[in-house]
Amino acid sequence: MAIREILTVPDPRLKEVSKPVEGGVTDEIRALMDDMLETMYDAPGIGLAAIQIGVPLRVIVMDLAREDEEPKPRYFVNPEILETVEQTQPYEEGCLSVPDIFDQVERPERCRIRYMDYDGNTVEEWAEDLYAVCIQHEMDHLEGTLFIDYLSRLKRQRAVDKVKKAKLRSLREDAA
Repeated sequence: MAIREILTVPDPRLKEVSKPVEGGVTDEIRALMDDMLETMYDAPGIGLAAIQIGVPLRVIVMDLAREDEEPKPRYFVNPEILETVEQTQPYEEGCLSVPDIFDQVERPERCRIRYMDYDGNTVEEWAEDLYAVCIQHEMDHLEGTLFIDYLSRLKRQRAVDKVKKAKLRSLREDAA
């Protein structure tokens, strides 16, 4: 397992649409998911899409366990949303690719999803609450959409500028 670099805005790769995983869940895909999970825990975060580490495949990892709970990693290969409910709920979202930026996004409060798990089994289930928010957020990444794309143009630009400035400051500090 290895910790990979997480891409941040405005990296153009984050806008790529990810391709389906062909041939099912292989050892290579499991190794990718293991790296993604280690990277996500190190960041730290609760969800990560493969495109966020520069791999344009439809793969997501997630762990919604609280700090005082045992880890509960989840793996999603070729996930799809089959159905959503009309009721929406606002939720304050953040993203490892848009560090230190948080804002409200309105999403359906429940959705029915289908995906292959770590072992290649097909799973179909309803996601609700934080799980529904997180899976929709991560699946947006697979389509090249970031949570800041739901914000006003001004808020989105401010977020990108703030991330750029922080990255520049970090590079200067590393060089000093």
